[in-house]
Formats: sequence, structure tokens, C-alpha cells
Amino acid sequence: MNHSTFKGSAPLSLSLLAALVLSACAAPDFQQPAMDVPAAFKERQSTDDVKVAADGTRWKAAQPAEQQPRGEWWLAFNDPLLTDLINEATRNNANLAVAAARVKQARAIAGIAEADRIPQVGVGVGANRSRLSPQEANLPQGSAVAPASSYQARLTASYEVDLFGRVASNVAAARNDAATVEASYRSVLLSLQADVAQSYFRVRATDAELATVAQTVRLREESVQVTQRRFDLGDIGEFDLSRAKTELATARAEAIGLQRQRTTAEHALAVLLGKPAAAFTAPVSPLADEGALPVVPAGFPSSLLERRPDIAAAQRAMEASNARIGVARSAMFPALTISADGGGVGPAFADVFRWSSRSWMLGTLLSMPLIDGGRNRANIQRSEAALEESVGSYRQTVLTAFAEVEDNLAGLRILSGQSVQIDEAVLSARRSADLAQKLYGAGRSSYLELLDAQRNLAAVERSAVQLRGNRAITTVALIRALGGGWDRT
Repeated sequence: MNHSTFKGSAPLSLSLLAALVLSACAAPDFQQPAMDVPAAFKERQSTDDVKVAADGTRWKAAQPAEQQPRGEWWLAFNDPLLTDLINEATRNNANLAVAAARVKQARAIAGIAEADRIPQVGVGVGANRSRLSPQEANLPQGSAVAPASSYQARLTASYEVDLFGRVASNVAAARNDAATVEASYRSVLLSLQADVAQSYFRVRATDAELATVAQTVRLREESVQVTQRRFDLGDIGEFDLSRAKTELATARAEAIGLQRQRTTAEHALAVLLGKPAAAFTAPVSPLADEGALPVVPAGFPSSLLERRPDIAAAQRAMEASNARIGVARSAMFPALTISADGGGVGPAFADVFRWSSRSWMLGTLLSMPLIDGGRNRANIQRSEAALEESVGSYRQTVLTAFAEVEDNLAGLRILSGQSVQIDEAVLSARRSADLAQKLYGAGRSSYLELLDAQRNLAAVERSAVQLRGNRAITTVALIRALGGGWDRT
């Protein structure tokens, strides 16, 4: 072999070897999991149907960016009380405070990891007093050895040279952990805001239902009065009077049951606001016609991946798991530490700082495991399995997000169709009840026919109110499923 050829190829061989070693221990390049994202939601609504609220707000698709501020979407409902409740919950909710504390912890942990990038410097000052044995002092046995005092002051420094990416990978993992927790905080915040809005609309829907039942109770009371007079005059038998009283008692029982539902919903809202249930009373405010509800455009499925904070959290968790593979791999390779120590030692504290008392030390330490019983290899396998787990969680989160959007889009479409039909049924039932009342008053129909018409009207009106509440709650659920992020224009 030509000696000059060997000399020329040696540096190249060493470079290739170094590159192979570095690639073996570094974190693998992160590969985004492939997801079958549809071009559009099956239940997608046209953005041409967007409505403008009384204050000029309208709904539009958010800019696709997970870091964007979550818009104040509740303003589109044009309800000042709802806005006040959401603001109060954001300030006082205990679960949100816990999530915020976790963000602080994660950021601090990321700062701890970042500290490994720079040299660690310390200082120490101390004193000690000791007595040596004659043997330790190289004196004959039995010699008197006087105790002595010594003082010292030292400055120390150490630095780990990141040869194989351990520090860089650990920093990347900590940063992504912090981003995961921050995205989880935004998810908790969005869920809290949506829960407050849904609980609020449940209370208002129950108020509207109570108003409907109260009207039924008044009709039943009037019916009992009229029936009682006719019974007293001998126009009708006791059967009609008994039926009228039964219907009145039934309507009153329904009103009492709705009061229980309202109380439960009010207590749930108090907890979300961070208040004791006894310290909060929601004002009576029956939910009006759903024409005030905003129509929410779904946007595109691809933007959903960037809007939803829980998907963002799953994304960051994958990246953190990927970085930890690099940390685990680097443990199998040498670690190089540079250290320095300097200061002074003297019999008196004033002597410590004299030039003659100086002492120093510089050193390097290259260490690596030789026999670890397979611990490091197992740690690599564990890290790789953790990445597989996070990828599976990410896929499941994305699929769940798509399903939630489709569910709520379908729910709003179906509820809208039901509302059209129930509105027609209300008009028809009111007409029937009016005619039945006139026929009964004229003695041309029985009380059972009147009762049947009134009962049908009460049921239809109550169904209309329930649909109104369901539409408001489902609208909020769709906003939550889309990840919030709506802008006012």
C-alpha cells in the first residue's frame, strides 16, 4: 500500500467514524406521523351562512396557528352576563390555577436543563481545626502533637462538553415538555370557558322551560276554577272536576322537578366560577329564540390540527419523546467534563489571600460505561417505546377531534331541522287548543278533548324550549371541538 495514500485517507476515515458515532447517539430526526386528513368535513357548513351579531361581530375561520391567542368567541353570543361569568371563572377557577402552576413548573424544569449548557461556577469559604496522630505527623510514638487550624477560600468551575448531544437532547426534551404543558393549559382554559357557557345556557334553558310549565300551571288553575263552577251548577259531573285537579297537580309537580334541575345546574356553574354553591345565585333569564346564536363555520380539517390545543399538546409530547431517545443513546458514549479549582489555604484567614498560599487545579475527565448489565440498551428501548406510545396518542387525539367536530356539526344540522318542524307544530297546537277551548265553552265538545289539546300544546311548547337550549349548548360544543381561536371583525 502506498504510504502517502494511507496518510491522505486517515483524516477522512476518522471524520467518517466521528460522523457515524455522532449519528448513532444523536436524537433521530423527528418524523411527523402520516394522518389521513379529509379535504373537508362531511357535515361542513358554508361560510356564506355566517350571521352578524348585533354588535357587529361575525364568525370566520381562524388563522391556522396553534400559538395564536384564543379569541373571545363568547362575545358572538352578545350576552354581557355570559362574558362576566367567563371572565370570573378565568380568574378564580381552581383547576385552571392548577394548570397554570404546572406551566410554571415545566418552564422551571426547562430552565434547569438549559443551565447545563453553560459552565457551573461556585465559591466556598471554610475553616477547620484538627490534630494529627504522631504516626500521621511522622513523629515518634508518644510525641506531643499540637492541634492546628487552617482556613481556605476556593473558586470552582466545571463544564460538560456536549460531545454526543446529551445536553442538547435533554434541553430539547424539556422545552417540548414545557410546550406540552402550556398547550394543556390552553386546553383546560378552553374547556373551562365552554363549560361555563354550557352550564349558563342550561340554567337559562331550564328557566325558559319553567316559564312554559308555569304558563301551563296557570291554565290548569283557570281550568279547575271554571270546572268547579260548572260542577257546582250541575252542568258537569265530578269526573271532569277530578281530571282537572289531577292535571293541575301534575303540572305543579313538573315545575318542582324543573326547579331541582335548575338548582343542580346553578351549583355546577358556581363550582366553575370558584365559588361555594351557597354563595352564588344565577338570575332568572329564560333563553330567548335561537336566532341570536352565531352560526359557526367549521373551516378545514387541516387547520383543526393546528387550532386545537390538545392536538398541539400531543404533538409536543411526541417531539419530547423523540428527543429523549437522543438522551438515552448518549449514555452509551463517553462524557467529557472539564473542571478547574483555585484558591488559597493558610493557618490564618488573612493568609488565605496571599500569593504564597495559592493553589489551583485543572483537570479533564472522560468517562463511559463498560459493563452496565444492559441498562443503557434497555433505556433506549424504553425511550423508543415511549415515542411509539406518544405517536399512538397523537393519532387517537386527532381522530377524536375530527369525530367531535362531525358530531356537533351533525347535531346542529339535525337540531335546526327539528326546530323548523317544532315551530310549525307549536303554531298548529296553539290553534287546536284555542279551538278546543271555544268548543268546550260552547258545550260542543267534552272536557277530555279540551284537556287533550292543552296537554299537547304544553308538550310541544316544552319541546321547543328544550330544542332551543340544545342548540345553544351544541353551538358551544362545536366551538370547543374546533379549538376556539375565533376572531372578531
